[in-house]
Parts: sequence; C-alpha cells; structure tokens
Amino acid sequence: MSIIPVILSGGSGTRLWPLSNNDKPKQFLPLVTNNSMIQETYLRLSGLDVSSPIVCCNTSHRFLVAQQLEEISVKNPRILLEPVAKNTAPAIAAACCCAVKEDPDAIVIVLPSDHSIADIDAFKNALNLAIQEAAKGSLVTFGIVPTFPATGYGYVKGSKDSSSIDGSVQYLEKFVEKPDSETAKKFLESGEYSWNSGIFVFKAKTFLEELKVFEPDICSLAAASFEKAEVDQDFIRLERGCFELITGNSIDYAVMEKTKKGKIVRLDAGWSDVGSWSALWEMKDKDSSGNVIKGKVIALESKNSYIRADKRMIATIGVEDLVIVEASDAILVAAKDKVQNVKQIAEMANKRFV
Repeated sequence: MSIIPVILSGGSGTRLWPLSNNDKPKQFLPLVTNNSMIQETYLRLSGLDVSSPIVCCNTSHRFLVAQQLEEISVKNPRILLEPVAKNTAPAIAAACCCAVKEDPDAIVIVLPSDHSIADIDAFKNALNLAIQEAAKGSLVTFGIVPTFPATGYGYVKGSKDSSSIDGSVQYLEKFVEKPDSETAKKFLESGEYSWNSGIFVFKAKTFLEELKVFEPDICSLAAASFEKAEVDQDFIRLERGCFELITGNSIDYAVMEKTKKGKIVRLDAGWSDVGSWSALWEMKDKDSSGNVIKGKVIALESKNSYIRADKRMIATIGVEDLVIVEASDAILVAAKDKVQNVKQIAEMANKRFV
C-alpha cells in the first residue's frame, strides 16, 4: 500500500499582493524559510515512507512547479494540469484517479501548498495517526487546535471516538463557516471545535466511492478527463472538454460534509495558512522594536511593523503598526489591522493597470 502526497497548488494568493501575484503566487515564494512554500510542503514529509507527489496546478504554473520540485531533488513527480479552475473536489478526484491507477489501495495525503507548520515532529505524529485511520476506511481531516477565537477560519466540530485513548481522533460531526467573534469565542471555550485545515488523508478509492455517491457528475467527469489526458513527461494535461463541464465544488461541500466516514485528527503544531501580511508578522522573529525586517531596510524610531524590501531600500521614521512591502512593480503600505483588504487592492490593480 503506497502513500502518495497530493499537493494542491492552484491558488492565486492575492492576500499577499504585491509579492504574490497571478504570475507567481505565494506558494512559489520563500516567505517563511529560504525554501518556497510548495517546497516546504513536500520537505516536511521527509523521513516518512511516501511516494513522489502528485501536484495539481494550472497550466501557466507548470514550469514553476517542475523547477521548484527539481531544486529539492523530487524524482518523477506527476504534475496534473487543470485546464480551468473548478475548486478542490475535481482536482482531488483527478489526483485520486491517478493514484488508483498506480496502486488500487493507495492512501493519499492532500496538502495545500501554501501552509506553514512549525512543529514538524507533531505534524508527522498526527499524520501517522491519520494514515492508520485512513487504512481502516475513514476520510480524515486535520483539525487545528485553536489558539484564539479566529473569525477568519472555518471550523470543524468533532465528537469522542471511544477507540482514541487521548482524544486525538474524533468523529467528524460537521463543518462550520467562518463565525462572528462571539460565536468564535464559544467555539474556543467548548473545546469541541477545531480550525478547518484543508489537509486530508484517505484511501484514494474510498474518496472516489464517496464522491460517486454524493456528486456523481464530478466523479465521472473528473475520471473521464483523467482517462483522456495527454501525458508529456512529468505533465499530465487533463482533457479540457470533460473538465469544463464540471460544476466547481470544494471537497468540504462535495464529500466531507455528507460522508459518514469522516474522522478528525487534532493537530497542535504551530499551523498557519499564512493568509495575510499580519500573519507573517506574527510568525516571524522580531527585533527589539517589534519589527520584522526583510531586505535593505532602515527602520528609525519605528515599531511593530512588517517591512520587506525586494529590490530597493526602504527607510522609515516614526511609523508604527504598518505593513510595507516593496516588489518589482508595486509597493504596498497598509495599516497592519487593515491587511484583510489587500485582496481587494490586488483585484483593483489587475483591472486598472494590467
């Protein structure tokens, strides 16, 4: 029974504009370490008995994916090229078809390509537990142990699994959309809710069987698109005609909210989806004034700011709680508590100046 990582790399990462953009989204950038985020996603599996990955991405990023995997010596990756974006369920379905073709009993580890995990040992321990549950036929999602009442994440609710001595494995009861602040506080106090990580582990054939029950059109069209795919070395070009007919849907809505086979493995490992510049400020080491500095920066009498220079020098005097990011073609200056609006700025910039 092989264990195959499936790395989802279709995101645009507009919340980290201007460094992250349509041509080079955040998963291809070295934001947390010296490796890009997609490289870190694969490297944190080091030491586990896993096969080469299946990577799902759009056609325009295929060479970026291939280059960055080659840089970390990944052998024989299968790079699935989505002709159009249809959300996570169709991409995962196509990847599972690829996995089942190689090994009918394959277990897949579905990993977003743009997350950060600080405690790799804790992650591997949780992953081994999830693999054990998946081998029994469960569809496992990782629930992140919440550290504050977050309103920017979806949640999953679990209930006790009597076979789990320490409570690290739960039955999946339901998914909950991003709550308001009062509801988030109640979730945190109850201890029954975890952040929805977007990380999944299951047998590829089990997922396809459940998808066939709940979303038969997605299952059949994704399978047909894979069967008609053109193979070009490491690239597998999914057939456009069938894939375009798919009604886009997430794995949460398509399967995980409906299945009776859902389990949650709780993960407490310093997880972040690196969803904003303020999140990066919180994660990174700070100087004596509370600043996170990257590149050629002079910060005089400046506090609690994230300042990142790519090509040119940035100098600040007397600023506080700012995000300043200089890229080759744009500069962002924002109040740290307003960075949730960066996505809106990126959309405006694309309409006006591209």
